[in-house]
Amino acid sequence: METKTASSRVEGFLTLFDMQTTFFERAIDGISEEDAYKRLNTKANHIAWLVGSLVQQRFMMTSETNPGLKQTGEELFKDNKGIQDDAKYPTLAEYLKDWRMISPIAREALVMIDNKKLNSEMDMGFMKMTYYELISFTIYREASIIGQLALWRRLLNYPALKYD
Repeated sequence: METKTASSRVEGFLTLFDMQTTFFERAIDGISEEDAYKRLNTKANHIAWLVGSLVQQRFMMTSETNPGLKQTGEELFKDNKGIQDDAKYPTLAEYLKDWRMISPIAREALVMIDNKKLNSEMDMGFMKMTYYELISFTIYREASIIGQLALWRRLLNYPALKYD
C-alpha cells in the first residue's frame, strides 16, 4: 500500500507498521484463551499480557491526534503496568477488535507526522527523547512482541507464524 507521508523519514516505519499489523493477527490466530495465560513455569509474559500491551501501544500512538480513545484493557496497561499475575485480561477476540479499530487511526497519525514534530523533544520524566526516537522504539517493540508471540505459538504446539 503506497502512501504519501508528511515526512520521508517515516516511510520505512510505515512499511514495518503495515507488515506488523498483519503479523499481529496471524500471531494470535487460533490461540485458545486457556493457552493465552500459560507461562510454562517461567516468569515470561504470557500471550494475554503481550497482546494487550501491544494493543495499548497502538492506542498510545494516537493519544495526541485522537485523545480519549481507550482499549478494552486500558486499566490493566495504563502507566506502563507490567503483568499482573492474578488479573483477568480481555479475550484475544476483544483485543483483535480493538487492534482492528485503532490500527488505521494509528497509521494515519504516522502518515501525518512531519519533520518539525519528529524533531521535537518530549520529556518522559526519566528521560528525554525526540518523537522520531519514540517512533523508532515503538516500531521496534512491536516487532519484538510479535516475535515473542511467534515463539509462544511454537512452545504451546501451535503451527508456526505464517509471514506470507
